Amino acid sequence: MSNPIMALTEEYTPFFAPIFERKAKSIIAIDVRKMTSYTDTIVIVEAVSGRQVTALAEHIIKSLKQKKIKVYGMEGIKEGEWALLDYGHIIIHVFESKAKNFYDLEGLWSDAPRIDLSQFGPILDTEEENDNDNDDDDDF
Repeated sequence: MSNPIMALTEEYTPFFAPIFERKAKSIIAIDVRKMTSYTDTIVIVEAVSGRQVTALAEHIIKSLKQKKIKVYGMEGIKEGEWALLDYGHIIIHVFESKAKNFYDLEGLWSDAPRIDLSQFGPILDTEEENDNDNDDDDDF
């Protein structure tokens, strides 16, 4: 089923900036306002390892705290398989790849519209270009 793409509103930018500052494997944002009452947006972040799950979650919390945005609840950060960060109107899930595939939240919310995150594309493209530029230096 095809999901409509919705534009990202400015109020959500502070939540996505710290996610895109790190090299997540994938990032998906889902608008669930019309489907549930407990939150407006679910963000699914895929990390390549348990260590990266912890690092990403801690970075998000620290970055948002500096902007005076407080997390209401958090779970699983130290375990490194699935971290949940509850900011009320936005819930951020940071998954290790196997856990993401197992729980399949994208499938659970397959009827909900996705949020366009392309405004953050240059951040990812810049990192990928830098990685490709340095490929010759990785032979040590």
